[in-house]
Amino acid sequence: MSCSSSSTTLLLGNNWVLQTCSNNSRSRSSIFSSPLKKKNYNNNGSSSNTTFSTTPFSLSSTKPHKMSSISAILTKQETKPPPETPTTTNTTTGATTFNFEEYMIGKAKSVHKALDMAVTVKHPEKIHEAMRYSLLAGGKRVRPVLCIAACELVGGDESTAMAAACAVEMIHTMSLIHDDLPCMDNDDLRRGKPTNHKVFGEDVAVLAGDSLLAFAFEHLVAATPTGEVSPEKIVRAIGELARVIGAEGLVAGQVVDIDSEGAVDVDLEQLEFIHIHKTAKLLEGSVVLGAILGGGSDEEVEKLRKFATGVGLLFQVVDDILDVTKSSEELGKTAGKDLVADKVTFPKLMGIEKSREYAGKLIKDAKEQLKEFDQEKAKPLIALADYIAYRQN
Repeated sequence: MSCSSSSTTLLLGNNWVLQTCSNNSRSRSSIFSSPLKKKNYNNNGSSSNTTFSTTPFSLSSTKPHKMSSISAILTKQETKPPPETPTTTNTTTGATTFNFEEYMIGKAKSVHKALDMAVTVKHPEKIHEAMRYSLLAGGKRVRPVLCIAACELVGGDESTAMAAACAVEMIHTMSLIHDDLPCMDNDDLRRGKPTNHKVFGEDVAVLAGDSLLAFAFEHLVAATPTGEVSPEKIVRAIGELARVIGAEGLVAGQVVDIDSEGAVDVDLEQLEFIHIHKTAKLLEGSVVLGAILGGGSDEEVEKLRKFATGVGLLFQVVDDILDVTKSSEELGKTAGKDLVADKVTFPKLMGIEKSREYAGKLIKDAKEQLKEFDQEKAKPLIALADYIAYRQN
């Protein structure tokens, strides 16, 4: 593959290489400034009038190179062949080398160690064991790594953001425990293991989630190094975290999602609302917390907020595509559950190919927000955005 503009080579391990290319043009339309046209798509994905711009790459799996799996890196050795990923994206980091897999695994191991130390087994043992069961079950640790990467981008370091990174992972784990309950999605499998309520019972699972939610804020306050971070910044971080998970954040998306099950009049605007709140808000909070604690300016924080919103929505679009194209074994969770629950998803509303085009637009617009940062320091966030776009589980 040749590039007429700047390029980046990401070494991903196991002799697999992702080369990324870019030009210097900026998209005139952006999800952050101009809403997409609504109600243009039917269930087979056809459209008479769309606002999607031509993207420089496709999320189609046609003839791609391969990328080694990052998922479950802390719980087992990967034995299956690396999943596939496209070869071309739109970055502006220059012709340099960045070992994404090494970065991701290193950060995830640091987060896992910090989580293990934060939540220990004590009396009453059952609740702490239930908390640890889901919290330490592995996973990609995307949210805490985003938090750390954002902190480092604006001049902080890993230790500055680690408590916040653990806090967002605790809250993410809480949301998974509650989402899997019979009164919600009624799921039996999470990260390749029986869900929390299947092991500890529904009552303890609810309390384990509640405990993780409460402890997340306690840990953020108690474990953030006050010698590096002012009390004002810690208070601001607490407010941001509470906002993205409350009745105007994650919970709002979850409620509208529940109300939309079986509905026939859900349009793109409502679907975006669901997933901007249900999924993207916590990713937004992860990045914003890292930027605040790392000493970012208000302008830097807002640019990173927009980046995270786009990446968060991208995460859900890709998740919806994988849900209908991959098996439960490949995903580590129950595949096709949204179809069974009659939920509206991006593929159901737009079709798979239009969903892939939309994902392409989201990653392009998200990366636009990083162009004014130091591109050497921005490499982890750019690579994480690519990883979210091209992940296979």
